[in-house]
Amino acid sequence: MQYTMFSRMKMAKYQWPDLLQSIQENIMLIEGALHGDFVIPEFGQFTKHLEEIYHHCKENAEGKVADYIPQLAKFDPNLWGVAVCSVDGQRFAIGDYKDHFCLQSVSKCLHYPIVLEDLTTKVVHKYVGHEPSGQTFNYLHLNNNDRPHNPMLNSGALLLCALQKPEWPLADRCDYVQNKFKQTAGGEYVGFSNATFLSERETADRNYALGYYMNAHKAFPPNTNLKETFELYFHTCSIETNCDAGSVMAATLANGGICPLTGQKVFSTRTVQHTLSLMHSCGMYDYSGQFAFHVGLPAKSGVSGAILIVVPKVCGMMIWSPPLDPLGNSVRGMQFCKELVKVFNFHKYDLKGAISGRKIDPRWKRAEVQGEKVVSLFYAASNGDVTALRRYYLSGKDMTQQNYDGRTALHVAAAQGHDRVVRFLLEQCNVPVDPKDRWGSTPLDEATRFNYQSCADLIRHHLQLQGKVIA
Repeated sequence: MQYTMFSRMKMAKYQWPDLLQSIQENIMLIEGALHGDFVIPEFGQFTKHLEEIYHHCKENAEGKVADYIPQLAKFDPNLWGVAVCSVDGQRFAIGDYKDHFCLQSVSKCLHYPIVLEDLTTKVVHKYVGHEPSGQTFNYLHLNNNDRPHNPMLNSGALLLCALQKPEWPLADRCDYVQNKFKQTAGGEYVGFSNATFLSERETADRNYALGYYMNAHKAFPPNTNLKETFELYFHTCSIETNCDAGSVMAATLANGGICPLTGQKVFSTRTVQHTLSLMHSCGMYDYSGQFAFHVGLPAKSGVSGAILIVVPKVCGMMIWSPPLDPLGNSVRGMQFCKELVKVFNFHKYDLKGAISGRKIDPRWKRAEVQGEKVVSLFYAASNGDVTALRRYYLSGKDMTQQNYDGRTALHVAAAQGHDRVVRFLLEQCNVPVDPKDRWGSTPLDEATRFNYQSCADLIRHHLQLQGKVIA
């Protein structure tokens, strides 16, 4: 199901006061729509590709629902939801995007910036590192300084809980985190699963062992209440949301800490920078390195089957499907991420895809994409830049493109007398030798008109090779 901006507006009963309030609350979104000034201008085309990826991944029946927490084992393995929110507030969702699930480890990438804002980077990273561990998320292991490797591990998350307003009553600390999550989600659904909380607490032998191991190595701040630290940790893991609200959380991170629905500055840009950096290097359990290699986007997964994905300055996504791979990541979710960067040039280091046009950049309007391709090609031909043309050709650019007048790069090169360009286009790129523009002129006509004999001779030679009659 796709949302338009107007379907999101609170227009119940269509009374003028309600309508005016709705317009006021959504004025930035409406202004962007009227001016066509969105980061993803062709949003409908963008979501069509997402639908195709969604349905392709839906067929994947691999993986196993997590059962070490009994409450998670109850989920239907066929559940599969995807939601997207752009940094402008454009929305799209499909599948089981309204079903509730617990954040589990996804909460780590949201709790970390909260603690960072309260205490500063220097204080937080006095107690927790920022390096990948190379071990499983709940491994009883600390770094060389007897500190958790990073905040995306269970050990790091326990440390964050110990640091988060320890002087407050536990109930207030839990409310504080949950309210912050709700701000990040723009006020959309953020709840709490008491059943999951109890299930977590009753089956947490590994986490208890990890906490006491850390305590024995003096990893926690002085006077840490270990019991309350465990309780707050179980609470954050048991906070509920759905794909719809989760996509807004991701979009807030993509938007530098400003919620695209409310305009509220939830986190500073520096805090978001640190968060995305750790998500990029440590967010996907033992698969983090391979995820950075194949997908190249900041993301955080959880054993509930959720993956929060950030495309910086573009959009946020929350995808959810309970069956997991052996490393604890959603099977359908991982497939979705890989197919996403095959279609769109979202991978942080995908330079070739952006240059060649083999992948889609949804930030461009279709007319702008075509115009940019033609302009760069014609500019190189006009300046006799064979090196640039060779780069375009090797990257897969269409060397036969025409502008609105029907002219080609061969027309331009012939009219400018660049015989090296003419030779390259004809002999290396095998472009058509006699295309006509809207006035009926061919490249040979251009070379003859401006008295560039070497270009005219080259074109005539290729016409003869093709057995064409020369006028």
